[in-house]
Amino acid sequence: MLVAAAVCPCPPLLVPEVATGAAHELDAARAACLDAVGLLAAARPDRLYVLGPAPEGAHGVFPAGSAGSFAGFGVDLSVRLGEAPEDDQRPGTDQPGTAPAGTASPGARPLPASLAVGAWLLDRADWADAPIEGLGVDEAATPGVCAGLGRGLAASAERVALLVLGDGSACRTVKAPGYLDERAAGFDAEAARALGTADVAALLALDPELAYELKVAGRAPWQVLAGAAEDAGLDGRLLFEDAPYGVGYFVAAWS
Repeated sequence: MLVAAAVCPCPPLLVPEVATGAAHELDAARAACLDAVGLLAAARPDRLYVLGPAPEGAHGVFPAGSAGSFAGFGVDLSVRLGEAPEDDQRPGTDQPGTAPAGTASPGARPLPASLAVGAWLLDRADWADAPIEGLGVDEAATPGVCAGLGRGLAASAERVALLVLGDGSACRTVKAPGYLDERAAGFDAEAARALGTADVAALLALDPELAYELKVAGRAPWQVLAGAAEDAGLDGRLLFEDAPYGVGYFVAAWS
């Protein structure tokens, strides 16, 4: 059963090393994200799922210990999604152990950027409260498919928590990645309201086609959250809302 959720944006610019001289511009967003992750720990979950949008080829499950990197953003920084299970075998031996931090087992898929940001947040928060698993969500998944994924996650343990990563529209200003679209502000306002009030029905009603046109990265992960929360009776709080760089960023906590 879902007992808590944290909703955070996932721009790599949340990581100060990536943002470099502009790092202070997202200080408030970082602080709100860490507050939301702290509330997850307070819920004492048995399992934490970290989910975010993923490009084609990066959908699906990422086990604990999966590694990611921000090298594609010009920064020599690696992250890891929690610790690998203790019964993992060191390559070339029959002894249990884990790979060095920031590395992955041979053949393992690297974390998509959204989950790498999630791994960074959890590391920043010193997460050690429950086993972790990552889920890369297809941005084109229908609301029904997303809701079904969420129900499955919620049923996987007695006390489940979710860290849900995803941005709002990328069309809020003429300098935004998707240029200015007059529909973007209204879409983001409804998304922020639904996330801030744990309105499951409103999240499931978000239009996938409109979200695609507005370059909304969070629609599918938010709808996975909605499916997981259908019978949970959680309350929501919006901790942060802004649109720096013309992209909608929201932080919410459900408990």
